[in-house]
Amino acid sequence: MSSERNWAGNLTYRASAVAHPESVDELGALLAQGGPVRVLGSRHCFNDIADTEGVLLALDRLPSVFEVSADRTAVRVSGAARYGDIAPLLDAEGLALANLASLPHISVAGAVATGTHGSGDAIGSLASAVRGLTILTPSGETRRLERGDADFDGAVVSLGALGAVLDVTLDVEPTYEIAQHVFEHPDWDAVLADFDEVTSIGTSVSLFSTWERTDVIDQIWVKQRLPEAREAARVSLFERLGAVAAVSKRHPILGVDPIACTEQLGVAGPWFERLPHFRLDFTPSAGAEIQSEYLVPREDAVAAIQAVRTLAGQIAPLLLVNEIRTVRADSLWLSPSYGTDAVGLHFTWKPDEGAVRALLPTIEAALPATARPHWGKVFTLDGAETRSRYTRGDDFAALAARYDPDRRLVNAYLERLGL
Repeated sequence: MSSERNWAGNLTYRASAVAHPESVDELGALLAQGGPVRVLGSRHCFNDIADTEGVLLALDRLPSVFEVSADRTAVRVSGAARYGDIAPLLDAEGLALANLASLPHISVAGAVATGTHGSGDAIGSLASAVRGLTILTPSGETRRLERGDADFDGAVVSLGALGAVLDVTLDVEPTYEIAQHVFEHPDWDAVLADFDEVTSIGTSVSLFSTWERTDVIDQIWVKQRLPEAREAARVSLFERLGAVAAVSKRHPILGVDPIACTEQLGVAGPWFERLPHFRLDFTPSAGAEIQSEYLVPREDAVAAIQAVRTLAGQIAPLLLVNEIRTVRADSLWLSPSYGTDAVGLHFTWKPDEGAVRALLPTIEAALPATARPHWGKVFTLDGAETRSRYTRGDDFAALAARYDPDRRLVNAYLERLGL
């Protein structure tokens, strides 16, 4: 058994070995050996989605790929590449991505396969930026899919069930700058009464709460593309909410040194140095932590937040911070924002997995039945119930059966989902 662990250290992989092929041919040879396999990304998943009793394949030593399209509207990158590594290369080309997650340390293929996202009413998940990908199936067949192909919408958020993603082609646009502002202690009731206005006041908006108090929110982070057109509206809104602008740099987790965070206080900077909350050269968030997240349709957001609010007394002792973010709808079958604008309720927990897992069923029962868990984070919803919340679940199961008929990629995680 491998002694390898995930990023947060809450999971030790059961794999018999971890292989690091240095070429696609070597990867193909490893696949040809047969037996159970899974592909390992940046190890940022907090559950066993990437685990296997067979061989884990880490693609971090494959030759790197970074190719800007002739029309400069797309870039093809290695599946194993981290967003934090490709972002400055794009910026040097005068190009940018529309969004990034809260930390730039995650791999492109892993983030896309799990439906990971940043925040923004008008911005989709990271997977929604994919316009093409190349998959090496367990049988050694290379399949190239482009947006519009019959299998494409099922193959992007794939849970690692289709094969090794060799490269991903992403939409890009001209580079831009962002300014980031932090506001403290807005009134919760006032925010919920004007929730749509609050989340639309910037390009990207995040609400942070420890739930130590239920009358005010700890912080709201607003990231705004420049040139800024809504400064007066933003100032007016937060005055109405009873919030005050932070006078120094903040960390999402109260009391933690903000040195690891991206610049704030309205200081403009490149998109890739402001859209994430955390800098690539530091350990993000708390490091030793557990994460859960549930995404609900926009129309259920206030009810979901109120449900969490009623459980504040049980949540706060285990919580580092709760972040609320928004995601635009997409058409990707297993995306948590499939078919609906979504609001994510993200929990960063203290590293006490037993206590967290004991509490999660209470939270899951209180949330609307439309809540979809983030695939890469800890949840306790029954697998059949989770799958039932995706109308294209059966279509995805059929797609996975075509790409992996011998079920070599199927692990305990996928079995729980009935895939």
